[in-house]
Amino acid sequence: MTETFDFIVIGGGSAGCAVAGRLSEDPAVSVCVIEAGSKGDGPIVRTPVGALAMLPTKLGNWGFETVPQPGLGGRRGYQPRGRMLGGSSGINAMIYIRGHRLDYDHWAALGNPGWSFADVLPYFKRSERNERFTDDLHGRDGPLWVSDLRTGNRFHARYLEAARSAGLPLNEDFNGAEQEGLGVYQVTQRDGERWSAARAYILPHLGRRSNLLVKTATQVTRVLFEGRRAAGVEVNRDGVTTRIAARGEIILAAGALQTPQLLMLSGIGDGYELGEFDIPLVHHLHGVGKNLQDHPDFIFGYKTRGLDSAGFSLAGTVKLLREFYRYQSERRGMLTSNFAECGGFLKTRPELPVPDIQLHFVLGLVDDHARKLHLGHGISCHVCVLRPRSRGTVGLADRDPLAAPLIDPAFFRDPQDLEDLVNGFKIARRLMAQPSLADWIIEDVFTGGVADDDAIRAVLRQRSDTVYHPVGTCRMGQDEDAVVDAALRVHGIEGLRVVDASIMPSLIGGNTNAPSIMIGEKAADLIRGRSLPPEPGIAMIAPADPLSDLDRLDLRLRLPTS
Repeated sequence: MTETFDFIVIGGGSAGCAVAGRLSEDPAVSVCVIEAGSKGDGPIVRTPVGALAMLPTKLGNWGFETVPQPGLGGRRGYQPRGRMLGGSSGINAMIYIRGHRLDYDHWAALGNPGWSFADVLPYFKRSERNERFTDDLHGRDGPLWVSDLRTGNRFHARYLEAARSAGLPLNEDFNGAEQEGLGVYQVTQRDGERWSAARAYILPHLGRRSNLLVKTATQVTRVLFEGRRAAGVEVNRDGVTTRIAARGEIILAAGALQTPQLLMLSGIGDGYELGEFDIPLVHHLHGVGKNLQDHPDFIFGYKTRGLDSAGFSLAGTVKLLREFYRYQSERRGMLTSNFAECGGFLKTRPELPVPDIQLHFVLGLVDDHARKLHLGHGISCHVCVLRPRSRGTVGLADRDPLAAPLIDPAFFRDPQDLEDLVNGFKIARRLMAQPSLADWIIEDVFTGGVADDDAIRAVLRQRSDTVYHPVGTCRMGQDEDAVVDAALRVHGIEGLRVVDASIMPSLIGGNTNAPSIMIGEKAADLIRGRSLPPEPGIAMIAPADPLSDLDRLDLRLRLPTS
């Protein structure tokens, strides 16, 4: 062992940054964060539209692909994940969403005490610094800046008018008392700049906290054990292998795709599967890599007139030059855009107690994750299924730790997911057909002529993919297939916790960055043996199964007054 620390955090993503930042507040402990990517700083990361340079490339992006998906006609899906300090919060659309309170109450009902909405809300609030909302459901003093968009784009008003004319509800705060409705998203920005988890929890403290060390461009290849205790890690940097020891705990925060991969490479997983790769078994845990869940998503694309949306044209280039100057001088305008500026949560059937689809209205024509470009200007509208029934896996391609994992989200394996997206397709298309939007559309690029349900199913299979929210592959629980307990400790192993979106028992109804940060915040307290008191005045709802009980669930809550 070349170095020794109290805590080693493997992976500097959203949850990893949060847990490391909080643990290093105690000067009596030493914390080492090991990140395979870069520092996660610089103009491309800080400028919101810089994500365009990273999503379709390997610049700050792992750029994974899935195995062929039968539900998508045999296509391989694309799985971009952030490869930098800050993880995917350095390349995402910066949308600040917690998910529905039902999601967390369901986690607790599955046998995970301390994870109800009343329990996790204090950690959401502790992380949040909201520029606008000041009620009892929001934080004002946290390290994660949450702000209104500064683009001033005229499509906001057109989108809201389309919602009104379509008879759809509006919502000013998707993290407030009610989630349902359409509106303009708040984003993790400060003064028009991306505010990643690294900027919130790590970068301000580098060079100021002597007990916090960050190793970038360093790949952890396996966790080392002394019997059943995690004792250190093996790392590779520039082709040189070294070992680092942990006096206290090793915190695995490499994300829902790479955390199970590293556990398996280290000898923790299904013994039969590990034996196929001649990996010595440390501890048999069948659930490692199982239970993969992701939001299946379809994107409508339209060419539009005018320059209010992004695109490629001579006039648009001239405008972009002006926007560069405006961004430099004001930190406002097009370059502050997260592109998915509007959206919201809707029910495909009015009797549902919670929204079951989410929309992302994008001020640009998106095709194949922005990897295919079109001349002219356009807009797009994502629609995704929030609680898919399909369950996939993450497995090993081989025992090479530098190889990509085998990713199988099993999109549409459960046929009900496809039918739910058919219903969502119809609602999103009705919204986009309203005059305030349709008057600007000159071509329906992907769905022109798609009429009946069979044609809708066909185009969904042809063009659907992820909306970038994989979770669940190291599920929290007490049953034999769970990987971690409610304190996020790996079952059967000492000194090893998982702290990232892989611990989610079920996929939350919304974007996953804010929940991942919450998990990191809560994990720091779990490690320190304490917890914030539950939020007063919020009743817990405990359905046995949100899929079977969804239609009859009573969601009346006693909310705190603001």
